[in-house]
Amino acid sequence: MNRASPSHSPPLALPSGLDKVHIVLSHTSHPGNIGAAARAMKTMGLSRLTLVNPKSFPAAEAVTRAVGADDILERATVCDSLDAALAGTVFAVAVSARQRSIGPAPLQARQAAPEILALTVGGEVALVFGNETAGLSNAEVQRCQRTVFIPANPQYTSLNLGSAVQLLCYELRLAAFDGSPPVFTKATPFASPRATNDDIERYYAHLERVMVATGFLDPQQPKRLMPKLRRLFGRAELERDELNILRGILDAMEKKIGK
Repeated sequence: MNRASPSHSPPLALPSGLDKVHIVLSHTSHPGNIGAAARAMKTMGLSRLTLVNPKSFPAAEAVTRAVGADDILERATVCDSLDAALAGTVFAVAVSARQRSIGPAPLQARQAAPEILALTVGGEVALVFGNETAGLSNAEVQRCQRTVFIPANPQYTSLNLGSAVQLLCYELRLAAFDGSPPVFTKATPFASPRATNDDIERYYAHLERVMVATGFLDPQQPKRLMPKLRRLFGRAELERDELNILRGILDAMEKKIGK
């Protein structure tokens, strides 16, 4: 077994379980797919990549397709057999669309993800993906304790390797965060304090005055206009800035009608 040059990047911060999941790619034909798999892993917070007899690695195309996930490639372990890749793991999952008469029982990816993460409490777990053309051999599947499949269109189950890795990593991330992964953004959300009850009541008085002045509201026959407007703005849960905008519109209307 040999290992690619170590990365100088700091280790990725991972939630419990994901840091013990290895993505194993067996006999990958195209280096671009290795890069795509690395990108898929990094976007979902996984970092451990193992390659079994890749046709071409390291390769510039893998780095290009990784699109910034080249640290995953740099830390990748390269093995000469699946047995070597699975050494030290406590559980191995074969990812395969083919139903087989002999081998571990198949499970849909979403159902399998929580089980896979639960097993990481006992040690390292491997997800094994096969060659782009032939997939996993029967012998490779039988070295695993579970088979997982992606419930694709039964008339066309063929998925690109990078896409398959992306889907499995996504299901694992969902399971790791109980279905609600954190969302980070560099944007500063805009918000202002909630409008006070006094401010809102002054707004309603102002609104009613303008509607009477414009003839929109007949004070002798108000019907249910104001209660309906109160319900409308109550649903909006107005902030102070929003209320100021509405009051500014009313002020401009009053100036136009000379009130």
